[in-house]
Amino acid sequence: MNMFGAVVSGRLVQSFEQVGEAQFVTTIHDADNINHIVVFLTGTIPFPQGMGGLVYFSWPEPCAPPTWQLLGHLAEDKPSAIFKISSLKKGPLGSGDVGPNMNTFGGQLFSHNAQIGISVEPILQVQQQSALVTSQTTSNFMQFCQKMLENFLNYASSFGVTQAQMTPNPNETFIPLSVLQSWYNNFERRLQQNPNFWRT
Repeated sequence: MNMFGAVVSGRLVQSFEQVGEAQFVTTIHDADNINHIVVFLTGTIPFPQGMGGLVYFSWPEPCAPPTWQLLGHLAEDKPSAIFKISSLKKGPLGSGDVGPNMNTFGGQLFSHNAQIGISVEPILQVQQQSALVTSQTTSNFMQFCQKMLENFLNYASSFGVTQAQMTPNPNETFIPLSVLQSWYNNFERRLQQNPNFWRT
């Protein structure tokens, strides 16, 4: 009986093979165009008491051994999760790489096949490791937002003219640059106070 399953849109459910005492792996064939994957507990075998599963992703590097990037976790109170993997494929080592676990699930042939690995570990360790990934993702999102807004503000400012330089045009709408600056400051303040405010 299989403890874990994985689903890629448009494909059959995939099961995991046990490759170690507490390690499970499944291979995702032709993974080049896959953006998301769902990993779940099948319900046939529960986690041992006080245990959970760290979910890793491995995309083969052409000239390097496989590296495993931590995606998140599964637990009895979180029996399924969807992960975005498109940004992890064929990239340099990401912040989710966990040194001691880089080769936890063994070797991998270089190909267009990705692998998903699950390592069953004490639930406190699972939650701590998963929280680090969530924190890093939030931090990366905040940095992206700030850089994007700075770029927008700089771009808009480059078109700035004084009122004396303006050419009357009844078909054009003009917005004071101070309005954009105020909006940027308010957005940045809200992002610092609550990085997830945009979800509400």
